Amino acid sequence: MSARVGLFGGTFDPVHNGHISIARSFLASGLIDEIWILLTPYPPHKTGADHSGYTLRLKMLEAAFRDIEHVSISTIEEQLPKPSYSIQTIRHLKEEYPDTTFYFCMGEDSLSQFHTWKDHHQIVEECELLVAHRPGETHKNVDKEILAQSHFVDHEPLDIASSEIREKVKSGRSVSDEVPESVLKIIEKERLYS
Repeated sequence: MSARVGLFGGTFDPVHNGHISIARSFLASGLIDEIWILLTPYPPHKTGADHSGYTLRLKMLEAAFRDIEHVSISTIEEQLPKPSYSIQTIRHLKEEYPDTTFYFCMGEDSLSQFHTWKDHHQIVEECELLVAHRPGETHKNVDKEILAQSHFVDHEPLDIASSEIREKVKSGRSVSDEVPESVLKIIEKERLYS
């Protein structure tokens, strides 16, 4: 039987407890055997100078997921041509691992923006979506074609955002409830966001 792998991408600047919680929900769905976390070098839709370097974000990701089974951190997008478009990553992985069934993982808030992504029609042609459910989220603006390729996964979202964590650290407030201790140590040691 071929492996079923969820692909979960992001800048993870920093990775936080919400990311860990959503990854656990994808794994608990029974639809995938493992999840690959794709660290995006420079996401096409985000700009800003207050971001951490790739190596530090990778270090935080590895620390955060070290003890969670069936999770791998992938640096594939660092090796592919920039900017990092999801369709390019998915096609590359399908070529590399022809016997693997891939699912593209996202939160329900991302699903409502999915139609704005580059080549989103091609993404759903290449693989189905795993979407972490958010209470009260409707799909009024989501194409039927996209919904037909989406599997909704039970999830209790944590209200945490990387941008808010960066702001809190900058203003000297504690983020110990929002990131794993191992990640907090890296933030403090490297004086990130301050």
